[in-house]
Amino acid sequence: MARRQPDITVPDLSGKTAVVTGASDGVGLGLATRLAAAGAEVIMPVRNPRKGEAAIAKIRQQHPGAALSLRELDLSSLRSVAALGATLTSENRPIHILINNAGVMTPPDRQTTADGFELQFGSNHLGHFALVAHLLPLLRAGRARVTSQLSIAANQRSINWDDLNWERSYSGGHAYSQSKIAMGLFGLELHRRSVAGGWGITSNLSHPGIAPTNLLAARPEVGRARDTVGVRLIRVLSRSGILLGNLQTAPLPALLAATSPDARGGRLYGPSGPRNLGGGPAEHAIYSRLRSQDEANRVWQLSEELTGTSFPTAVRVR
Repeated sequence: MARRQPDITVPDLSGKTAVVTGASDGVGLGLATRLAAAGAEVIMPVRNPRKGEAAIAKIRQQHPGAALSLRELDLSSLRSVAALGATLTSENRPIHILINNAGVMTPPDRQTTADGFELQFGSNHLGHFALVAHLLPLLRAGRARVTSQLSIAANQRSINWDDLNWERSYSGGHAYSQSKIAMGLFGLELHRRSVAGGWGITSNLSHPGIAPTNLLAARPEVGRARDTVGVRLIRVLSRSGILLGNLQTAPLPALLAATSPDARGGRLYGPSGPRNLGGGPAEHAIYSRLRSQDEANRVWQLSEELTGTSFPTAVRVR
């Protein structure tokens, strides 16, 4: 007898506009599919238009009337992020949901973004930080829910403040954790500043557990010629239903965080199974690495400097 998959009920999103980064495959594709099925108009900013078109075709096979559109975005280029911000601003439609989902994970060798930042820190964190800054008027107009997708890696290691770009001693795993810790600190600080400044934005965090996505698969563009041993093991365990999640369950925490009327700002949502690796979504305690408001403020100020963006001044809440 097949095991019943966990699921959630997504509210009616008719008339809402949702933006999902990294929606051309994996968890992002699952998120875009569910949001579109609930009636949202889903904007899919993608780096590879061919993959984006294939993703739209796949969604419309299930939901022929889905409202979907592509935009260009390369999170490893601040110029590309600014261009997307200008495009969406010119369209002048309030954004009601933003899911910062796209990411790159553990390139075997150190790589840099177009702006010279270590690839994971620059793409996973700084790219999304700048995107929120550029879209802030549209997010405020839509009283948006902003959900930033983390990883269990955000509960490991720390930010390498003395060498943020890993120029002296690169570790793919450590740099990945740093990027997700920074992203989490930003997401929580965004909610605090929104409350203090009356921005009307609700910001929270999610993580998908562990599922067989393409993050650890062959990625020639990041120097990975073949699938890692880790992703092959994850696929086996996921298919057997042992401990881990799958591509149906992995989107659920972000989906809950971004759409549920019960999901709150400043909170973390993830799988409820053993060690939070799989299963249905639930609220989690905030990871220890994300609890310092001083570190969150430090990340915020540094990110404004590095990306050349700025937010309205808001009194910090302690």
